[in-house]
Amino acid sequence: MSLHHDDHTHGHDGTRAFAAVTLINLAYTILEAGYGFATNSLALLSDALHNFGDVLGLALAWGAAVIARRPPSGRHSYGWRRATLLSPLANATLLVAFSGALGWEAIRRFMAPPEVPGVPVMVVAAIGIAVNLGAAWFVRDGHDHDLNRRGAFLHLIADAAVSLAAVLAGAGMWWFGWAWLDPTTALLVALVVAMGASSLLRESFSAAMDAVPKAIDQEEVTAYLRSQPGVIAVHHVHIWSLGAGEIAMTAHLVRPYDEHHDRFIDELNHALDDRFGINHPTLQVEHGRACEHDQHERAPHGQIEAGHGHHARDH
Repeated sequence: MSLHHDDHTHGHDGTRAFAAVTLINLAYTILEAGYGFATNSLALLSDALHNFGDVLGLALAWGAAVIARRPPSGRHSYGWRRATLLSPLANATLLVAFSGALGWEAIRRFMAPPEVPGVPVMVVAAIGIAVNLGAAWFVRDGHDHDLNRRGAFLHLIADAAVSLAAVLAGAGMWWFGWAWLDPTTALLVALVVAMGASSLLRESFSAAMDAVPKAIDQEEVTAYLRSQPGVIAVHHVHIWSLGAGEIAMTAHLVRPYDEHHDRFIDELNHALDDRFGINHPTLQVEHGRACEHDQHERAPHGQIEAGHGHHARDH
């Protein structure tokens, strides 16, 4: 029996907060980049790059909340949620390239650091601290239990810290004439951006390749399925992210006895969501003991026991 649990009840809270925070940060990023070019400050330009990366991340969080509202269509049966897995892959690639270019320019400037006015750097970076802390305040509610909000909140706090570093660099250039602080700050920020973008690149590539989400232990899920009443074997377990908070799973369960079958499936669907966050499971229950699939495909963790003979019901 093939059963499908698809609870498309997405919360709409926070869309306006993400929109406001994204637009505010985008406006400040443009302002900071403009002053960076005008004052020839690589510290401001690198901080603008860092903020731009987070604007992209915030935009994705905003977009995920909006895209999740779009219902599936005949051609796109999962909807457009997967776009939220492909966008970070492209953004991370761009950020790695940009941070590399800024890092190279910072190293080149160590040879002959240009004169950079410290006061404009301090003022613009101080505005950045206020903007990032204000934006963090916008998304503060619920960030303890909402991973989308929590990620945005932590990024904004980190941005405020980076802007503080730019303020300190501006102060050093203004008070002591330390021109080397500008490329030093830029190089440090470029390294931070590159490390963060590299991590995002790995995670987004894994997600795009249908890897099991990091928060889920597939062995634990398989063991949980095997522990259910009447289940004697589990195989062909696949878990992947659909994007926008949707995690899908398919699995074959060998359950020879069909007692209380519908209730068993309904309760298991809800348990998978509550326990693992798997909110889009498709379960195939087999009643026999010899499945021809096992002759050609080895299931995860060597679980190769099954039967055949099933019918379908949509749930």
